[in-house]
Amino acid sequence: MNFKTTLTENILPFWLKTAIDYENGGIFTQLDKKGEVYGTDKSVWFQGRALWSFMKAYNVIEKNPEYLKAAECIYSFLPKCTDTDGRMFFTVTKEGKELQKRRYYFSETFAAIGCAELYKATKRPDALESAETYFTVAYECFTGVRKNPPKINPENLGTKALSPAMIMLSTAQTMRSMNSDKKTEYDKICKECLNEILHGGYLTDKALLESVTVDGKFVNTPSGRIVNPGHSLEAAWFIMLEGILTDNKEAIEIGKKIIDITLPLGLDEKYGGIIAFTDLLGYPPVQLEWDMKLWWPQCEAMIALRMAYLQFGEEKYLKLYEEIKEYCKKYFIDSDDGEWYGYLHYDNSVSTTLKGNIFKGPFHIPRLYILMAVLDECADIKKFAE
Repeated sequence: MNFKTTLTENILPFWLKTAIDYENGGIFTQLDKKGEVYGTDKSVWFQGRALWSFMKAYNVIEKNPEYLKAAECIYSFLPKCTDTDGRMFFTVTKEGKELQKRRYYFSETFAAIGCAELYKATKRPDALESAETYFTVAYECFTGVRKNPPKINPENLGTKALSPAMIMLSTAQTMRSMNSDKKTEYDKICKECLNEILHGGYLTDKALLESVTVDGKFVNTPSGRIVNPGHSLEAAWFIMLEGILTDNKEAIEIGKKIIDITLPLGLDEKYGGIIAFTDLLGYPPVQLEWDMKLWWPQCEAMIALRMAYLQFGEEKYLKLYEEIKEYCKKYFIDSDDGEWYGYLHYDNSVSTTLKGNIFKGPFHIPRLYILMAVLDECADIKKFAE
């Protein structure tokens, strides 16, 4: 598989064909098998994610003016997705009117990284200002400066989740790569988030847990026992990347450990691929889609495995990387109409032929292809992080 060619001739053109809304601004992600729009509500997550994808490809793959044109259209739509308090919505109408606003602040982190990549390409002061503004809002939510309603009543059970720390780590890494006058500040935040992931209680000898008590203790409930293999493998390569960028050997080794303990939990030995969820103690997972194969865990597994092979040279990682790559080529990639299917049943039959929805759009797959194209060219992950 030629990742660069497939990215530039298949993956990104699929989204450029009909998804960019040049009338209202932004991007549609509700696309059917052939890439036609079947719904016009817009995911605010994907305004930032798509902005990042097009601009990252522009910055490290090719200076295609279509990428920049699409990115500027999406960037112009971000203010419509932003409420008067600085927080972003979760979904909006095609014109940018609020539909839903959630407690989570991932919309802001994705907007920040998208604006950061736009700034790196164009040096537009407004893009830098937007990146810093969205990041500040997200970080204030992360640290509790901005109060959000708790998911669970803390008076009865105080818990914390892995996902905010891992997303903030990745976001701060991108912000740091702008080499602005706040680089030292972003470096400090990266260290803070890395420490939380490594030493906050999520990592055990058996798994990287999705949630623990506020003081880092295991919660023996269905939600406390749940393991999300895709998240774990994504966190593993975020951690390894930080270790490589800062010469932190502990982080690199722990990233390897997370991969090693996650694969037995997430890898389907019978049909191939990575399942969506599992229960640490072997109870039936509460998520009804637990044994499905989703597109993004396969992407994160491939990245984590290839990084581990490049760092440690162990053939088991290369072998499994090649197996998952071939698995995705066989079952996920649509050779007729382009892009990937998003959802497979346990036996790898296609669950739905749609190519995009509120949660699936141009991010995990382009990120995989961009990163792999860079590694194919120079085998240096630092080039991706620049």
